[in-house]
Amino acid sequence: MENKIKLTLITYILFSFVFSEYQFENAFPNLTFVDPVGIHHAGDGSNRIFVVEQQGRIKVFNNDSNVNSSSTFLDIRSIVDQDGGYTEEGLLGLAFHPNYEENGYFYVNYTDYGPKRNVIARYSVDPDNPNEADYFSSEVILEVNQPYNNHNGGQMEFGSDGYLYISFGDGGSGGDPLGNGQDLSTLLSTIIRIDVDNVSNGLNYSIPEDNPFIDTNNAKPEIYAYGLRNVWRFSFDPETDLLWAADVGQNAWEEIDIIYPGLNYGWNEMEASHCYPPGSDCNPNNFELPVWEYELYVDGVCSVTGGYVYRGNSIWSLRGKYIYGDWCTGDIWALSSTGDSYLNEDIIRTNINITSFGVDEYNELFFCGNQRIYKLTSNEGDLNNDNVLNVLDVILLVNLILSQQYDNAADINGDNILNVLDVINLINIILS
Repeated sequence: MENKIKLTLITYILFSFVFSEYQFENAFPNLTFVDPVGIHHAGDGSNRIFVVEQQGRIKVFNNDSNVNSSSTFLDIRSIVDQDGGYTEEGLLGLAFHPNYEENGYFYVNYTDYGPKRNVIARYSVDPDNPNEADYFSSEVILEVNQPYNNHNGGQMEFGSDGYLYISFGDGGSGGDPLGNGQDLSTLLSTIIRIDVDNVSNGLNYSIPEDNPFIDTNNAKPEIYAYGLRNVWRFSFDPETDLLWAADVGQNAWEEIDIIYPGLNYGWNEMEASHCYPPGSDCNPNNFELPVWEYELYVDGVCSVTGGYVYRGNSIWSLRGKYIYGDWCTGDIWALSSTGDSYLNEDIIRTNINITSFGVDEYNELFFCGNQRIYKLTSNEGDLNNDNVLNVLDVILLVNLILSQQYDNAADINGDNILNVLDVINLINIILS
């Protein structure tokens, strides 16, 4: 047992310095989508992939790179309203109930007009067809009016506590002209937390008793955190339960936040860690500052797309790192904690307009844009290029060491030397 602990400790330390070359590929080359903005799984053991199309349709298919067709799971294009051309409106979010396998419930977040608003609605799967929803099962859970046609947020996800978390933008226009960011009497500019399994006070949901503003005068009790301009994707780390969010900036800074209950993230008095508008006075001590930020319009970047802390097994060097990107350039980065600060690594520039990231039931990562679904790949440890890590790769690595040859893909710890440490790392990757 002591040797096993030592081996694990050595591996953990070395993986902080793993060197890998990353690529990306079309995950489902036989499929295309219309304006995909979300990638999801149902958590029902089927490992199917559900893709949200912004116009108002959800497609479903088997998680198989050779799949030839997809089915329409839900089509609500007739009730989804959005401006023509580039728009931030449409079908923006999807979340499956934690007990979906038993109750068949899932939730969508879309925009509708008359008046402009976000609609959160629950649907049920067809009991006779797992690849089709019951269109007529819709029940509206919540509606939030929107004064403008941008900054609609849209992300939804269930936490490990069983509650539904939903993000709303600041209401739109530019600079938050209505001051929603610092106003607790509105659900705009927030992430909210509600209990969709119970109803109370005439609502189609109830308020969790430990919500941070439940006893605050003139505050909406649904609010979990506020001062957020327009979160474009948030996600929970399944191991630490931390809630990571990417908040799109005004015209200077994009930011990555870790969301805690009751905290104020600064908008519109701050943009990331900078006073807003530029040159104004603010007190950063009054707000929760981002864990990372990047400047807009440097090398073409323009809008952050939030991702996930990677917990899959295909690319070991990314495990435990928050993977996110930029919509304009298709840059993908990996953000990790170094204790008191964070390290941001360049992974790859894809030149894809990345609209969203998603994971399958095994926490393997995908991203979408340009009408397709993609995935990151890495050559680390795959010495015979068969896309499988196994004992054959270990044998090839040992032979490289004995013959004193060098191969980047075999240098698992990135120290420019092939030795027993690389063998230990590769074996641990395979065993994981």
